[in-house]
Amino acid sequence: MSTPFIRPLSPAPEPAPAPVAPPAVSVLGVDLALTDYESAIDWIDQAIAAREPGYIAVAATHTVMATAEDPELRAAVDGASLTVPDGQPLVWAMNALGHPLHDRVYGPELMDRACSRAAAAGHRIYLYGGRNEGALYQLTLNMRRRHPGLQIVGGYCPPFRPMTDAESREIAAEIDARKADIVWVGIGVPKQEKWMAQMRPLLEAPVLVGVGAAFDFHAGLVPQAPTWMQDAGLEWAYRLGHEPRRLGKRYLRYNPRFVVGFARQYGRHVWQRRAVNRPPSR
Repeated sequence: MSTPFIRPLSPAPEPAPAPVAPPAVSVLGVDLALTDYESAIDWIDQAIAAREPGYIAVAATHTVMATAEDPELRAAVDGASLTVPDGQPLVWAMNALGHPLHDRVYGPELMDRACSRAAAAGHRIYLYGGRNEGALYQLTLNMRRRHPGLQIVGGYCPPFRPMTDAESREIAAEIDARKADIVWVGIGVPKQEKWMAQMRPLLEAPVLVGVGAAFDFHAGLVPQAPTWMQDAGLEWAYRLGHEPRRLGKRYLRYNPRFVVGFARQYGRHVWQRRAVNRPPSR
């Protein structure tokens, strides 16, 4: 009697490893990732492959300073998987503290580069934000033209008011139904950080990224500062010139506070370094 053929079971595929966060540097109490564009996008890809839930906060000096006044924002930023330095002054601060970083991770550029890779990888994108439905439609059109093959599977322009719990659950169900891999959030600081922290437990999408004004820039609604102004840390002045009523109070309030606050932190850093290197007294 012949022995029946039994097909051996294929071994279960190894689960993708969870992404590893890069080291961070504390600038005025906010831990900023020592990372660059490619490494940040690698982290996104790894989180998608592992289906590991997380979110990325993109921090400018305004974000850093506002966390000192807003406990909910502080908790949201502290809870992020990565907080990347969006502002050039933050890069200078990290360098001054002895942690070389050659470039910032600018939100609009991060979104553009990540969408380029997403188009090649087949990742599914959802857009949450925008000034109105027309702006969201234009953003979708522009990003699809710039990155052929990009799968933007949905978008939502939220109302300019706090959403109810029922509305939050409804939008979470909508995003999950579209099987999004990355949710780009463009509703500005501090709303987007708080939204990501609140919605993270409700969403299956592995990656959320808050990029603020990137939606307006990529939709063509607001011009970006010239490269030389960005490199010189003067983007705030360019944006202030174009949106003085919206941004004037923010920059006048937080920019001087950042300079004074970091000067104190740097002074403590220098004193501690000298204390460590000081030869012992005889």
